[in-house]
This record gives sequence, C-alpha cells and structure tokens, in this order.
Amino acid sequence: MSVISLLALNLGAVLLLFSALWVIAQLNRDPSFIDAFWAFSIVLVAGLTFLLTDGATWRHMLIAGLTAVWGMRLGVHLLLRWRQEGADRRYMKLLSNVREKRGWSYGRTTALFVFLPQAVLLWLTSLPVQLGQAFAGEATLGALGYAGAALAVFGIAYESLADAQLSRFKHDPARQGQVLDTGLWAWSRHPNYFGEACVWWGLWLIAAETGWGALALPGPVFVTFTLLKLSGVTLQEAGIEDRRPDYAR
Repeated sequence: MSVISLLALNLGAVLLLFSALWVIAQLNRDPSFIDAFWAFSIVLVAGLTFLLTDGATWRHMLIAGLTAVWGMRLGVHLLLRWRQEGADRRYMKLLSNVREKRGWSYGRTTALFVFLPQAVLLWLTSLPVQLGQAFAGEATLGALGYAGAALAVFGIAYESLADAQLSRFKHDPARQGQVLDTGLWAWSRHPNYFGEACVWWGLWLIAAETGWGALALPGPVFVTFTLLKLSGVTLQEAGIEDRRPDYAR
C-alpha cells in the first residue's frame, strides 16, 4: 500500500469513528468525552498502520507499542475523569458562545466546532505514528531512534505521575480551593502538558530517523502549539486566579 493510500485510509477511519461519536454526543448533550477518545483513536491509527504496512520491524513495534501504552493510559484516565467530574467547562463555554453568536443548532455546532476539526487534527497529530511505520524499513533503528524512545518513555512516565498527583489533590477535601504546589507541580504549572509534549517529540525522533519520516514534523509542532496556546495552558489558566487566589503567587 502506498503512503498516500495509507494516510487516506487512516483519515477515513478516524472520520467514520468521530461521526459515530458525534451521534452519541447528540444523545447525552455533552461532547467532553471526546478527549478520552482522542487518545483511543490515535491508538487505533497506530494499530491500523501496523497492520497495513509491510513487516514488523523493531521500529514498527516500538512506535505502535509506545503509542498504545500512551493512548490507553491517557484515554482511561480522561474517561474516568469525565465520568467523575461531568462536562468540561471549556467545551460548554465554546458551544454556548458559538450557538449564541451564530444561532446554530447543537448538532451543527458540535459537528463543525468539535468533532470534525478534532478528527482532522488528530490525523495530523498522529503523523509520526503513521509515517514512522510507513518508512520503518528505510533505516535500521539507531541512536536517534533510541533517543526518541527514551524521550517518549520519559514523557509517558512524567505525564502519568503528574496526572496521578493532580487526581489525588482534587479528591482531597482538605485541599479544596487550594493550589497544587507539591511533587512535579512544585516545578511546573503544567507538568502533564510537558510530559505530553515529550511523548510526541520522542515519537517524531523515531520516525525522523527513517529520513522521510521527518515530514511528520507538523505533528509534534501542532501538539506543542495546542498545549501552549489553544486548549492547554491558555484555557486552563483563564480565570483561575478568581477560583484559586493563591495561583498568582
């Protein structure tokens, strides 16, 4: 299968899955669960790519394996958080603003502002997973690939620990309204986002070692930009000083 065909097939699979998820969102009136299925869907892309590309080299197995560990861990974490905490205020605010400004239906708003763009952006994000496996036979696994694997493993572990510390903090009644400033959170305002960025730059390094896999650069660039400027830091910190006065300190 050509690389173009592989990319097109993966995009079609993601669009089909997100269409089904959009239908579910019409029933429960809350699209927040999409964050968990973002991670699960990238695991799906990794699995499809593994099955559709020739051979099962160490690079194939490394990329698919790391993606599966990252995606299943994060997906389960986000799904449980959604079940416990309910609708994400970021999505609710977005939908409310768009519907009020444009007068659109709930279905149209969620389709055009949540599910369709996220499906396309997920496909873009997962380029290292796709191209890294598509060109896996182009080069043997070397120092750059091992460095990428080490960075990705570090990122998974760092993000997992940060999420666990935040979850424990949020479920401690004695710390309601306080600021988490211990553990990894004593060093960084968003250690979970730092770990996430490390995962995707690590996967890109594994892909880039093949030569053509370096073309997957838009994936980690987009992840980093999103975490810093779009749905990550910017939205998480909006109004946080009103909710947690000690945050400024």
